[in-house]
Amino acid sequence: MTQFGPNAATVIMAATILFSLLGIYSSPTLINRSLFRPYWLLRSNQYETVITSGLAHADLSHLIFNMVTFWFFAFPLEAHIGTTKFVVLYVFGLVLSHSCTYFKQKDNPDYASLGASGAISAVLFSYIAYFPNTSMFILPFPFPIPAALFAVSYVAYSYWAANQQRGGINHDAHLCGAISGVVFVALTDVSAFQNLTRLFS
Repeated sequence: MTQFGPNAATVIMAATILFSLLGIYSSPTLINRSLFRPYWLLRSNQYETVITSGLAHADLSHLIFNMVTFWFFAFPLEAHIGTTKFVVLYVFGLVLSHSCTYFKQKDNPDYASLGASGAISAVLFSYIAYFPNTSMFILPFPFPIPAALFAVSYVAYSYWAANQQRGGINHDAHLCGAISGVVFVALTDVSAFQNLTRLFS
């Protein structure tokens, strides 16, 4: 398989951290320019925000949470599927998660979002699709949680939370990113997807 090289997960993580820290501590206007605003996407040709909003984060805790999740799942997933597929997956998850947000919020001029959560959800759920029998430690729970159980709970909660629209968190991006990760596996590795479906059948 053709490789992009160097390690894509390292490049994505480094770029996200540097871009976010620059925006948080040195250039707040960078964060503002990076916001994904569905209402203004086509009206003001803000196409670059589909990418830049995935690099920017609102604060340090937001950045740390996303990067810790990325660290644990992106590197082993890239090693398993190869760099080319990993890059395609990440972009696919980012774009599809924004698409869901766009169609829901395209008539709301005040809505804006940022963060890599959609793409990282795609990475997380692709990992679960490839390794459905793995267990995960998730704070604050002091015991391992089966990946399949986590996947079902995550999707159910994201669907509920997206309908509540509370807390200023883009749960639509989480949900659509999760779905895009599983869809990506279904499109690119049929045998892995079949193994996943057998687990729930």
